[in-house]
Amino acid sequence: MIGENKTDIFSIANRDLEVFLSQNLNQYSRLRNFDFGPDRRYNTSGLSKYISHRVFNEYHVVRATLKITSYEKAEKFIQEVFWRIYWKGWLEHRPTVWDEFIKFDKSYKKDEKYLTAIGGKTGIECFDFWVSELRETNYLHNHTRMWFASIWIFTLGLPWQAGALFFLEHLFDGDAASNTLGWRWVAGIHTKGKCYFARSENIHEFTNGKFGKDKFNESALPLLDDSIHQVRPIDYELVSKKKFDILLVMDSNLDVLNRNEIKQYRKVYIIDLGVECRQTNVSHSVYQFKQNLLKAAVQKNSHCEILESSQAEKKLRPLSGCDVYYPFIGENADFLNRLSHTIDIQMHFLWQHEDLFCWQFATKGYFNFKKNIPDIIKTLALSQNSLKGLHKNTDNPSKH
Repeated sequence: MIGENKTDIFSIANRDLEVFLSQNLNQYSRLRNFDFGPDRRYNTSGLSKYISHRVFNEYHVVRATLKITSYEKAEKFIQEVFWRIYWKGWLEHRPTVWDEFIKFDKSYKKDEKYLTAIGGKTGIECFDFWVSELRETNYLHNHTRMWFASIWIFTLGLPWQAGALFFLEHLFDGDAASNTLGWRWVAGIHTKGKCYFARSENIHEFTNGKFGKDKFNESALPLLDDSIHQVRPIDYELVSKKKFDILLVMDSNLDVLNRNEIKQYRKVYIIDLGVECRQTNVSHSVYQFKQNLLKAAVQKNSHCEILESSQAEKKLRPLSGCDVYYPFIGENADFLNRLSHTIDIQMHFLWQHEDLFCWQFATKGYFNFKKNIPDIIKTLALSQNSLKGLHKNTDNPSKH
């Protein structure tokens, strides 16, 4: 990393990846489930806040990992990275799951039990500590997120949607797919009839004795959800070929700014979704983190410009169309969908080949996806250009 600006968040991200792979990867499988507290995170990668914005993408992390060790030795870490791809693919096949979630009635915010929970005043020692940690650090250990969600749903009796929205408000790595589907899984509606219970002895063991005296509801029934979400077919061979001379990039695809093909564009706009154009709340620290990412991206690319969402309509209205790196189901795609209807602009989406290839295995459960990971790695390792071998096209696929 010699010669790089250490204050550049992209350089920091790559440094963190290098440090984890060189120093902590070898103990990841053995220690990954332990939450030793916010000051002792050596047993996790800490990369999720970068991956969720694709400062570097999941495939880069896997390739970097396999450059220094074998799949067998890093299997658990690689599988955890692929979970994010699986969640994205599963949600892309069922976009109405996100639509239903985002429309959840926000009147719960006046509920006294909810206010007590987000204020960290429940009297449940571990839960109240985690509320404070989430607010202060914008992160929770993955195992702790499961405990937190289970306590929220089954012990406190609060709607899972309210908890998922609380996470999106405060997590640096808040992600529409991983967050929404993770909460649904804990609740027992992702895998019908199979929920996750926080148990005192489990918390005691994996917090190294720090917590584990609290009592929880460990015998509740999984939540019921009769909603039917039809599987949307995806063309796994969509082309990603330049059509217009203006390119839009959202904060979920920042890695594309490192690609040579963006130099073909007359202008590249990185959309700052802001606060007012969101359907979910984000805390000041989360929004500041996103802004810092965008500013760092612009500093690395002189012909890129940050475009505030409130100004996007005015700036883009004169255009007949623009290219857009597909931002995945979530806030970003919803904003672009609304924008394209408002100003009647053609949005030509560019897809990442790796995503499309992986998503064909994400129509069902993770077990089916996991068994294909070795073949996925073998196939994608042969592709040096993520746009290679594509031969079809589509416009505005987010309109579902």
